Amino acid sequence: MNFNEITNRKNTGSIKWDTMKEHGMQEDVLPLWVADMDFKAPPGVIKALEQRVEHGVFGYTKPTDSYYAAVMDWMDRRHAWKIEKDWITIVPGIVPAIHFAVQTYTKAGEGVLIQRPVYNPFSDAVVNNGRKLINSPLVRKNNRYEIDLEDFEKKIVDNQVKLFILCSPHNPVGRLWTREELTAMGDICLKHHVLVVADEIHHDLVFKGKKHIPFASLGPEYSNICITCTSPSKTFNLAGLHISNIIIENKSIRKKYNTYLEGIALSMTNIFGIVGSEAAYNTGEQWLEEMLDYVEGNKKLVQKFAAEKFPMIQVIDSEATYLLWVDFSGLGMEQEELELFLKEDAKLWLNGGATYGYEGCGFQRINLACPRSIVEQALKQLENALLNR
Repeated sequence: MNFNEITNRKNTGSIKWDTMKEHGMQEDVLPLWVADMDFKAPPGVIKALEQRVEHGVFGYTKPTDSYYAAVMDWMDRRHAWKIEKDWITIVPGIVPAIHFAVQTYTKAGEGVLIQRPVYNPFSDAVVNNGRKLINSPLVRKNNRYEIDLEDFEKKIVDNQVKLFILCSPHNPVGRLWTREELTAMGDICLKHHVLVVADEIHHDLVFKGKKHIPFASLGPEYSNICITCTSPSKTFNLAGLHISNIIIENKSIRKKYNTYLEGIALSMTNIFGIVGSEAAYNTGEQWLEEMLDYVEGNKKLVQKFAAEKFPMIQVIDSEATYLLWVDFSGLGMEQEELELFLKEDAKLWLNGGATYGYEGCGFQRINLACPRSIVEQALKQLENALLNR
């Protein structure tokens, strides 16, 4: 695959490239923020969608047996996790799926726990639905994030937490949780009767030598309390097809979720989501491996830049995702000043760290799923801005 190829996404309705003015920025700002790729989808996906378009009939559609088989085979092949067809519920996206879970399994005012700095829609799913947001922040040690298990359990007990939203792999800090870490959190949740919503949307975006462990694959007792959220959207750049697979083994928990979906009449699926996803799982593995190697090259480029030219900028070494968590606090700027500097002087649009909680102040999240020349241009702009500061 030629990941160096630049595809012009301007004037295509791209949230990433076509919303500069709406966010108060000049058109010459380089966007490295929202988590979609600037790479074309795998060739097998494009071909399958073209064939479906040529068919010409786009009526009401249900998932086919071959679709479910593709999902089950992928989970087994890539993650050593055997799932069954009946466990899978299809929804338009993981963000709404998390909202649905909060509404299904908790009542107004009940506690839902998250681990900041973390993907900001988690907080929205809790607060916007009238639940009590409980935060057990991650702890940074030796430029790596860890879980404070003592605080984790204390927050659950003190606030009678009913639901825990797990981000695995973690966005934005890039951690792959170990079996020991996942088991420790799982044991605490089992002990205190807490359900786990595991957002594993980045589960395929793991660098060489690393391994993602699905929370539900730890054992039947853990799967029995877990609602696993997966999607091919991040893996293969299919976010616009709006399809996610919510995997729930526990029959009673699954029934509650599906009953909720029936109550809001959410039962139809996107025909192109079904076709594109099946093709991705069946034909996209080589594309994925090559893409991960390419993105890791982009990551190493940023790490080298910071280490050699601006060591006051600290890059958190990610184990997964194409998102890089970077500490700019060494520049001595307040959050608002840093945001202004990046947008107006460096002409870069990144994700401000405070978006993910106060623990992210001084940080920025950078999307590296783009041609290397764009990363090189971004670093050049940042260097010039810092030298002229």
